[in-house]
Amino acid sequence: MTLLNFDNWSQRLSNIDFAFQPIVNTHTGACYGYEALLRNYNAFGFRSVKEFLDQAYTDKMLPQLELAVQKKAIRKFSALLKQKEMKLFVNLDRRNPDAKEYKPEKTLALMKQYELSPDNICFEISGKSSLWESDEMVAVLKSYRSQGFKIAIDGYGMGFSNLRTLYYSEPDFIKIDRFFIQDIEKDSKKKLFVSNITDVAHYLGSLVIAVGLEKKEEYFILRDIGCDMIQGFLVQRPEMKPSFLREQYRNITVLSQSARGRQAPENNALLAGEIKKIETVSYHTDISEVFKKFKEKREITFLPVISANGEPLGIIREKSFKNYTYSRYGNELLQNPAFGKNIDKFISKFPVADIRSPTEKILESFSRDENIEGILIVDNMRYVGFLSASSLLKTLNEKNLAAASDQNPLSKLPGSTLVYEYISSALRDTKSSYMFAYFDFDNFKFYNDKYGFREGDRVILLFSELLRKMVTSPDHFAGHIGGDDFFMGIREASMVKTRIEIKQLLEVFHRNAESFYDPASIKKGYIVSWLPDKKIVNIPLLAARSTILEMPASRLRFLSVKEITNIAEKHSKEAKDNPDKICSVCLGDIHKHPDNPDEFSHKDRLPFPPASVSALSSGLVSPAII
Repeated sequence: MTLLNFDNWSQRLSNIDFAFQPIVNTHTGACYGYEALLRNYNAFGFRSVKEFLDQAYTDKMLPQLELAVQKKAIRKFSALLKQKEMKLFVNLDRRNPDAKEYKPEKTLALMKQYELSPDNICFEISGKSSLWESDEMVAVLKSYRSQGFKIAIDGYGMGFSNLRTLYYSEPDFIKIDRFFIQDIEKDSKKKLFVSNITDVAHYLGSLVIAVGLEKKEEYFILRDIGCDMIQGFLVQRPEMKPSFLREQYRNITVLSQSARGRQAPENNALLAGEIKKIETVSYHTDISEVFKKFKEKREITFLPVISANGEPLGIIREKSFKNYTYSRYGNELLQNPAFGKNIDKFISKFPVADIRSPTEKILESFSRDENIEGILIVDNMRYVGFLSASSLLKTLNEKNLAAASDQNPLSKLPGSTLVYEYISSALRDTKSSYMFAYFDFDNFKFYNDKYGFREGDRVILLFSELLRKMVTSPDHFAGHIGGDDFFMGIREASMVKTRIEIKQLLEVFHRNAESFYDPASIKKGYIVSWLPDKKIVNIPLLAARSTILEMPASRLRFLSVKEITNIAEKHSKEAKDNPDKICSVCLGDIHKHPDNPDEFSHKDRLPFPPASVSALSSGLVSPAII
């Protein structure tokens, strides 16, 4: 590459450009804003943005450079801005916190020049340094926030970023570093970290942005965890041409709809019915007006504060005015110009949740603390109402009662009724393909006879936990029919991948189940038992088998639940006889037998547990789900 030989910073700045990467709502796919990413620095011989900024710092040009870079980013952003509430995320270097160029008045002048408001700008501060602890930087952040600018911690979880970062900076957003996002569906430690920091952030009133998202499997995990927004290649790569950026990202909308389809509608209705639309105040409301509201309406203990765009900024508690309430001249003091009219000093951060968030996550995150007043509910980041602590506890109790009635009492997986409902729903969904996998144990009765039902329950719990681990996205649906019969449904999956995953499950179960036998039986590979006619037989050790029924999106005819179970019952012994204990049937290849309407023929086959098939077919039992 030929490098441009520019020796001064003014020439370098004239060639600097920006790419924008969208930050979108996890639940709707709506674009919330864009991060401005520096480009063309490599034309001057710099290998990274860090190297570029480090050189500016060495040359004592960093403050001037940052202001000039801000101006370029804001100018380009203003040209693409179609929605006034859209936000621009720009990086703020913290090595010169006391420089005059960091004062918000400089940025405010830029905003006015391009007809933007402070609410359009969010400053990102790297979490990879300890400089945030300085008094100067804390003062800078407070100054920016008092002017209406937003603050984000970037790269949270790496370098020096820790809980003290949250304490000092009080960020509006926490951007979790991509290290913890990549392959999160395969890494339980990453999942635990992101889940915990998301809970802490929400409790403190901060929103969480997952950075570096590339796969839909990662998306489903992050959505279930409760991340509010996402940024990464799965949404869109950084784009230098504003015309290529969108306000709505359909691919994320579709993924969210798929995830919401797995939620029980009644659970969402439970929460929606408890949301109350309580009075709010604008961020620009005078202090005296807020004080007056508390005096006139004694039943009000707090008021949500919203921005000009309707986003909740926190709450003002009545007790914050306690010193003035009991003062004879309290109101006069608040109206004194010397005191200041800005309500920022009275605003407290407050937990926020999206109305489309999984009900379980909202309840899990906010019903732990008995001292919390409740949570603010938003729709696309706009305030819609308030959920009180009592409403949260009431909903949690109702949900637990409903869940208990549909769970298998041993495995705690959803029971037979929900599996039947799942299959029925899948059959009505003619736009999607499905895999129905049924599981049964070989020789389970003999194991129970020898070791007892308590040990048999241990085997069932082992398999249920292994099956639960296979549920990695809302496209998976699994459960416990009863006894040793289990079920899993998978939406939009290939037969090849499904067979591989199920084969691995069966192999792991077989290895683990061996440990439940006595050493002598393990060594022999069988146990001795008796048949009803008193005949002595050698029974092999426990194994599981599976029948997989493939339901293509392009179906030749509609099949009922009864017909599907009949098909499976016809071929239920094949899985037991196959070396890998798996049998598969493509339902798209099935036709009625010309001579017998109850007989079916097909191309590829695989077996199915007879006990579960008979029970499901009769309507006495139906499979369960996770």
